[in-house]
Amino acid sequence: MSDRAISAVIDELLAQERLPSTYRDTAMTIILPLARELQRRQRAAGRTLLVGIHGAQGTGKSTLTLFLQSLLTEHLNCACSSFSLDDIYLTQAERQRLAETVHPLLRTRGVPGTHDLDLGQRLIDQLVKASADSEVAIPFFDKARDDRVPEAQWPRFSGVAAIVLVEGWCLGARPETDPQKLMAPQNELERRDDPDGVWRRYVNHRLDTDYAQFFSQLDRLIMLRAPSMACVLRWRTLQEHKLARRLDDAPERSDEPVVEAKPPRIMTDDQVAWFIMHYERITRRTLIEMPSRADWVIDVNENHGLTLAKGESLL
Repeated sequence: MSDRAISAVIDELLAQERLPSTYRDTAMTIILPLARELQRRQRAAGRTLLVGIHGAQGTGKSTLTLFLQSLLTEHLNCACSSFSLDDIYLTQAERQRLAETVHPLLRTRGVPGTHDLDLGQRLIDQLVKASADSEVAIPFFDKARDDRVPEAQWPRFSGVAAIVLVEGWCLGARPETDPQKLMAPQNELERRDDPDGVWRRYVNHRLDTDYAQFFSQLDRLIMLRAPSMACVLRWRTLQEHKLARRLDDAPERSDEPVVEAKPPRIMTDDQVAWFIMHYERITRRTLIEMPSRADWVIDVNENHGLTLAKGESLL
């Protein structure tokens, strides 16, 4: 693909995602070289490459995934599929059962223990084993309604994926190993709603067992590093505002699954702040310990500008 064609792909994505023109430089200097490096590593491996993209809420994981997938597929002739941990959340009914049998806080989606890892594993297995005439259904979770949509409405990926991108806020996270730190409340939610640490211990145990096994499949890990928890809260609040506007507008993408009309679940700013407290412990720990082991670390500044902090092979 020529430089002009690459520019056309990037311009189309900028318009589609309503991104500022300044993101073009990011796409050309960071994302395109990263796509080329992933293509090189996939060819060296000679098999489907599983690549994780980690980042706290609002860091731009979905945008990075979209750009990588488009550039790999359209520019580098390297068919790429993707899915988010968000789309394999347990259903409302399944989380309600966890809330009744383990701890009430597990009713809220997000933390380890609220994902259907069996569904995620089946999806990975199907993508890795796919043939040229395969069609794989990619799960789709509707956050506005806080539930997974019926399988008949999931998007499909056709053919063989040379690279599978998996993105998620807790993707690749590791458990707390210090019992005293685990039992010391991180915030008001933990102090008020988990005084005995039952929820924390359950989440940490899941992160140490089946989540660790699920994450161990990743061949490479990309980290989008937020500057602070304050930024994470602000960005997640803006995401909720955007979600509210999307419900009032026509769908941004023509291939987005159609869901039945149900009362949307849009959070107020105060509800978002309480929601983020569910994620705070793991987010803070990951910001400290993950950069040393991630293959690439991309710093996200307060204005969402990106800088490559680790990954010299792209320079």
